[in-house]
Amino acid sequence: MSDSTVHTRTILSVADIDRALTRVAHEILEGNKGAENLVLMGIPRKGVPLAERLAEKIAQTDSSFSVADCLGQLDITMYRDDLRSIPGRSPQPTKLPPSGIDSKTVVLVDDVLFSGRTIRAALDALNDYGRPALVRLAVLVDRGHRQLPIRADHVGKNLPTSSDEKVKVYLSALDGSEDRVEIISKAGD
Repeated sequence: MSDSTVHTRTILSVADIDRALTRVAHEILEGNKGAENLVLMGIPRKGVPLAERLAEKIAQTDSSFSVADCLGQLDITMYRDDLRSIPGRSPQPTKLPPSGIDSKTVVLVDDVLFSGRTIRAALDALNDYGRPALVRLAVLVDRGHRQLPIRADHVGKNLPTSSDEKVKVYLSALDGSEDRVEIISKAGD
């Protein structure tokens, strides 16, 4: 008889996530040499509230950055290569910032970087909305196991995992629970 016990470890707490986002916001500003021509595009679901938090932190540091003018969300649903395997996934609307994305530095924001397939879909989707001068990637967690040659420019936490572990990000804005990042693994057999 096999025993399949689930083990959960909290890797990032509320304070850890806040510190990581503060650091990433400063890295984005430093890499862009300020807030000029900077746009943040969150990838639904969890990338959107993370992009909002990063935008607020950037605006606190650089008063020339306007959250209302430089924040958007990019739906990638129809660009995914696994659309058939996840039936019932409903598209979220893409919301471009009023400033647009042409000739801007666009920072794609997501919660977890894993295979790279979500980011490939995001790059395809972004191409349909304009031509940025530069595209960067910011993620809260990079867990490795890339299937495509994609690398994050800004990472809150590098988290080496095994391929059978899951990384779960909880955000109060979406989950109604305290912010945290957990690794979930099954033990036994």
